[in-house]
Amino acid sequence: MARQDYCAFLGRLLLALTFLAAAFGKMIHFDATAKVMMVYGIPTPYFLCALAIFVEAAGGLSLALGFYSRWGAATLAAFLIPVTLIFHITPDQRTHLIKNLAIMGGLLMVLAFGPGTISFDGERALK
Repeated sequence: MARQDYCAFLGRLLLALTFLAAAFGKMIHFDATAKVMMVYGIPTPYFLCALAIFVEAAGGLSLALGFYSRWGAATLAAFLIPVTLIFHITPDQRTHLIKNLAIMGGLLMVLAFGPGTISFDGERALK
């Protein structure tokens, strides 16, 4: 296997870790997260918090495994747009804004170039 195969695999794992950790954090602090969402004026914060957990966990697993990874990357990139605009657009959130833009860049790379050969998607493509 070539160096880029390992880089693609590691890149996907690092992106996945971001979303899996976020989903886990929301799960263990569900009420607190929903209350923060409420402060930001999010309608149905408990439902949308549960939905965010699902999207982050499913998308993170998709990236980690390289299973329907383009769909996972596209979903997570779309998810990050309103999250970034709602929660990270103020000057005191500039670091989080830039971080989210960088993560979107990585997700767009997966969307454009695929997960690489060390993935379930890559294995299917070889058959």
